Amino acid sequence: MHSAPSYVSGTSDSALVGETLGACLDRIARDHPHGEALVSCHQNVRWTWQELNERAERVACGLLRSGLDVGDRVGIWAPNCAEWLLMQLGAAKAGVILVTINPAYRRSEVEVALNKVACKALVMAASFKSSDYLAIVNDLAPELAGCAPGALHSARLPHLRTVIRLGSGETPGMANFDALLAQPQTAEREWLAAIAATLQFDDAVNILFTSGTTGEPKGATLTHHNILNNAYFTGVALGFSERDRVCIPLPLYHVFGMVAGNLACLTHRATIVYPSEGFDAQCVLEAIHAERCSVLYGVPTMFIAELAHPEFARYDLASLRTGIMGGSPCPLEVMRQVAERMHLPQMMIGYGMTETSPVSFQTALSDSFERRISTVGRVHPHLEIKIVDSEGRVVARNQPGELCVRGYAVMRGYWNDAEKTSEVIDAARWMHTGDLATIDDDGYCRIVGRSKDVVIRGGENVYPREIEEFLHRHPLVQDVQCVGVPDAKFGEVVCACIIPRPGAQIAEADLRAFCEGEIAYYKVPGYFTFVEQFPMTVTGKIQKFILRKDMTAQLGLAD
Repeated sequence: MHSAPSYVSGTSDSALVGETLGACLDRIARDHPHGEALVSCHQNVRWTWQELNERAERVACGLLRSGLDVGDRVGIWAPNCAEWLLMQLGAAKAGVILVTINPAYRRSEVEVALNKVACKALVMAASFKSSDYLAIVNDLAPELAGCAPGALHSARLPHLRTVIRLGSGETPGMANFDALLAQPQTAEREWLAAIAATLQFDDAVNILFTSGTTGEPKGATLTHHNILNNAYFTGVALGFSERDRVCIPLPLYHVFGMVAGNLACLTHRATIVYPSEGFDAQCVLEAIHAERCSVLYGVPTMFIAELAHPEFARYDLASLRTGIMGGSPCPLEVMRQVAERMHLPQMMIGYGMTETSPVSFQTALSDSFERRISTVGRVHPHLEIKIVDSEGRVVARNQPGELCVRGYAVMRGYWNDAEKTSEVIDAARWMHTGDLATIDDDGYCRIVGRSKDVVIRGGENVYPREIEEFLHRHPLVQDVQCVGVPDAKFGEVVCACIIPRPGAQIAEADLRAFCEGEIAYYKVPGYFTFVEQFPMTVTGKIQKFILRKDMTAQLGLAD
């Protein structure tokens, strides 16, 4: 008897949404004007859907007034704030493509990002954490000091004409965000309405830079259709309604925060709650407590920090109902603690990537806890999935191979880069994710690692994720990441990098004893190292390529 092939497609009673973001917001604001749309805790902002729509319309008119045309690119370089949401919705209404820039970027990265997609305008914060954004931009474009706002001609940023800053301070050559919010003239509103009538849901609406854990950034280009539908079906899986209040500590520049966060709320009229500018465990706990949030999003490192907060017990989290843990593999022990200690027995796992808008697999509220902690759920509606071997042939169920996705959620491509696009999207429009996965007989998917992360020890394939899950069960281990390091005898072996629980002392011998007889000999790490933190992207993804390099050097294995 032959096993079924690893191919699944998602069905649904709900049709795909054929709207632009602007049309969706107009409809929600018209039908539910007084529902609470946004709470930005650190800014003391509360807006209804009607107020949000009116402000987004003003921003759209302001962008057109500042010289942007349909299809032009505008960058947003800022931490989480109400203005970020206004840019997301206002740019979409104006037909302008929003380019989201990582708040952690430094000078050369900002220069590459702005030039790669030819940004004509940039909306930016004055600073964030240790980054002085104003100094960075003035350093890249010293011509700002002597030009009128909107009239920049810079040698290093040749496409950039307009720089708009947040806050009340004034900077030579820059306009203030308040200027975008000025009351539009009747003619400007008519201009905007005329543009709205021409916009199509297949038009590009966002460019997000992706490389995250691997290297040179590429501009993933997403359409209204991509992200509005993905947001809608993510919200359906979570059982969203207008009664939900969704705490979003994820950075908005990232597809998880801006789509599964902002837009899932929009499509289901749930309230968006921003606890702080950047992730802060205490602010998250305070926001849930004060705003009675029913939904919490995060990546595993965020939940680990919330659980470990010294004042955790002081906050009432009983209003929580569900949420998504995603962005990187979710340790089973962390999921158990989140379910028990954070009142989140219905916590869900989502899997996806920027290039697929992002979610393609999600667990369901009806799934058993065992399913929700051991898989990433089943395929999303209207998407197809296959698992293929190195020759591109579909493998049998329960066999590992590369996960491929096809359907409405797959990006248009990498901006202006047909070559890089063709490396990941094949002729049949399958997106090759680079992730290794299995699909079981019931259609549940397990991610077993990145194709680049697999450690081949003496011919045996070792999946770091499996060893990480096992070591998380040790009572003194707070977090663990496993990487491959060079080995003269086996080619490479596993190095387990451990963050101990606060105040805990762990001996390497204890960890070896913990592994002996529990996991196969070839999976037992060749090295155990102890670290205070992992190298991370701003979204909390571990940069394993940096960790691997650091450990190789630290252990003297570079030769």
